[in-house]
Amino acid sequence: MTNPSRDDPNGAPTVNPLLADNAGPATAASPVTPERPLALPKGGFATVLAMLWRDKFATAAVIFLCLMILCAIFGPALLGEAATKQNLRGRNLAPFTLDHGWLMVLGADALGRPLLARIVVAAQNTLMIAAGAVALSATVGAALGLTAGYGPKWAGTLIMRLADVIMSFPSLLLAVLVLYMLSPSVANVVLVLAITRIPIYLRTTRAEVLEIKERMFVQAAQVMGASPTRIVLRHILPMVIPTLVTIATLDFAFVMLAESALSFLGIGIQPPEITWGLMVAQGKQYLANAWWLAFWPGLAIILTTLSLNLLSGWLRIALDPAQRWRLEITHKGGRT
Repeated sequence: MTNPSRDDPNGAPTVNPLLADNAGPATAASPVTPERPLALPKGGFATVLAMLWRDKFATAAVIFLCLMILCAIFGPALLGEAATKQNLRGRNLAPFTLDHGWLMVLGADALGRPLLARIVVAAQNTLMIAAGAVALSATVGAALGLTAGYGPKWAGTLIMRLADVIMSFPSLLLAVLVLYMLSPSVANVVLVLAITRIPIYLRTTRAEVLEIKERMFVQAAQVMGASPTRIVLRHILPMVIPTLVTIATLDFAFVMLAESALSFLGIGIQPPEITWGLMVAQGKQYLANAWWLAFWPGLAIILTTLSLNLLSGWLRIALDPAQRWRLEITHKGGRT
């Protein structure tokens, strides 16, 4: 680790610069010696939570999203029967009253069904459709983008022309045309929304790959004889994933709004299934005398979308090494 020929007059060994680069960063204030090992920065899950806690808006967004996920997982099992039970004597019951039980705190719909129970149960279909569409489009788009960026030139050209064809149609219009020809089931809605979002991930991944494959570590892997598959999966893909995660968080909100728009137009999920968009569509005709029928599910859509946008902004900084220092400085400042 030291070069005896370069020891200073006082007898303190100096560090070979070439070996120091491989060993890690060293400063004059904290020399790397056997008596004082190199101090590595602390990290881990606790540090991420601490940095998240410093951003109150992002923390509130995570708490709300966790609550919605719990509603989606356990809501149908706990409140599924209450969400479908009709009570015609409680038609369009006004909110903020406990005379008919705590489930009626948000009011009731045109068939006397409690809106609170229906919103909790509808969270499963709404989030499941958005998550399925985002996962499918991100997986297919990333795979095609990796192929277009690192594969043969003819494959990249063919894939990009396919993306141009998909993007030439407005996404909502394409979804409407396909769902008019197919039955509006959950699987078909997920498939249609995923197809319309594939070009976003494809073009982003391809642009990242074209930039990353020119870096020194990729060229070194090529010189050492690594296969293209290993280079893509081991060296390039891990550097693309943070960008895809940030885009997926934003795209989750867009897909959820697209599903709500399809349900509002009557070509999305059909009864007896429930989604927030379908609840808004069913309550639009009662806006004059029962505004709460469309307001509460619409508020759920707005809060979920806002939470996803706030979380996406935090993830964009936390996953980018060039900007993460802002959160780390804030975290260290809060501890001192």
